[in-house]
Amino acid sequence: MIRVVVSGFRGRMGDQVVRAVTAQDDMEVVGGYDPVLASGSVELDGVAVAPAFADLASALEAARPDVLVDFTAPSAVEGNLRVALAAGVDCVVGTTGLTSEKLEELAALAPEETTLFHAPNFTLGAVFMMAFAEKAARYFPDAEVIEFHHNGKKDAPSGTALTTALAIARARNEARITTSAPGRETELPGREGARGADVEGVPVHAVRSNGFVAHQEVIFGSPGETLTLRHDSIDRAAYMPGVLLAIREVGAQRGLIIGLDKLLDL
Repeated sequence: MIRVVVSGFRGRMGDQVVRAVTAQDDMEVVGGYDPVLASGSVELDGVAVAPAFADLASALEAARPDVLVDFTAPSAVEGNLRVALAAGVDCVVGTTGLTSEKLEELAALAPEETTLFHAPNFTLGAVFMMAFAEKAARYFPDAEVIEFHHNGKKDAPSGTALTTALAIARARNEARITTSAPGRETELPGREGARGADVEGVPVHAVRSNGFVAHQEVIFGSPGETLTLRHDSIDRAAYMPGVLLAIREVGAQRGLIIGLDKLLDL
């Protein structure tokens, strides 16, 4: 039985993780962590399933988990990982906002047998979209990323959009593809930013509004045609198959693993 502590269990994603883990036969929630918690427990529909803690070190000591799952905020995740990894607890992280350099620094804190697994997106469709985008980038000179999220999201662009843009840029460089699209030099004075954030030469546009969960389009262009890849997450339950896969697999990994694609046959 895989023992899981959920960091951020009271959030929207955290609640989904608790529900998904509790429904499995091979894992269980043994604790929840929330730094502003006064008292209480991890509950599902009013029924307590595990104790809750306001201090992560205390949660790890009392619950003795195999895995910490973190869906919190960019401002909190680094501190959480410093505690958990130093304690030798494998970590599955969906919180974005950490650079690859910071993830490497944090992974170095862990004992040799401990794993830090981070994914910018746990939906299987998004992982395949990013893989397809990297393949297409070798043949289309122009590419732009547009991502849409709810207005409570704490980072822009999203981790998925950044990962996608970097993959496109990497594929372009390998194939020696040069973009033909106009860039920031076309922006009107006082209207800087109209072409989006420049991520290694790939424009990335972030939309934040009520009504969205998580959506992304990658638009490729070449003379006479366009190719659009789109992924829509219409419910946070879409993230759970990927989260459960990571929880099951993280114990067999070592060191820093970035991306759900590392656990899939891609």
